[in-house]
Amino acid sequence: MEAEKTTDRTVLEIKGLNKSFGNNHVLKGFYLKLNKGENLVIMGKSGSGKSVMIKCLVGLLALDSGAIIIKDKNITTLSQEALDILRTEIGFLFQGSALYDSMTVRENIEFPLRKHKKKLGIIESTETLVLEALESVGLADAIDLMPSELSGGMKRRVALARALILKPKIMLYDEPTTGLDPITAKEIIQLMRNIQKKYKTSSLIITHDVDCARVISNRIILLIDGTNYIEGTFDELSNSEDPKVKAFFK
Repeated sequence: MEAEKTTDRTVLEIKGLNKSFGNNHVLKGFYLKLNKGENLVIMGKSGSGKSVMIKCLVGLLALDSGAIIIKDKNITTLSQEALDILRTEIGFLFQGSALYDSMTVRENIEFPLRKHKKKLGIIESTETLVLEALESVGLADAIDLMPSELSGGMKRRVALARALILKPKIMLYDEPTTGLDPITAKEIIQLMRNIQKKYKTSSLIITHDVDCARVISNRIILLIDGTNYIEGTFDELSNSEDPKVKAFFK
């Protein structure tokens, strides 16, 4: 069955996503639309289903019901090969950076190219692509370092460079500033803004960081009890009188 066509502005859509683990109903009809060139922030307390949602989105968890449509393709009906190809258009920054400790920075960033470069018909040299990605995050001089030689902020930048190596049009950020000091967190937020301008990305950002949401978001969805509790701009939500909403922005 073909996916329902999205609008010209919509690049990603989640429809009625339900996911349970035994009797624990984590997501209950969750929905969203990510528009072209937009930064959409998802906020919610720990255990609200944010990480489960993003794992469903990239195919790491199977949905119980609902649909996830990316660029007019329903990922729940795709073959594994088609899903792998679609994933090359999505960059994913993991919460803990998820670098391979036994690989250099260069080798970590090269990793996605090993599987996909030939299949995607990429003609640029691997060295050129790695350097371009590292320059985008301001770390070209760290190319031969090991992850153990990097600070937390540098690891996050390298992970971001790896996510950019295939020049994706959609970026998924899972808690991009968690564990970073305030100055480094601001640098990462600014880097995300620069990347959006350079690569023309549409971004879905999961964060607890109110400053991150304030600076980066075009829209915010507040996820409470497994569903969309409220949606709006940062100003609209931060000025809400609803006690549940105020708890996030006080």
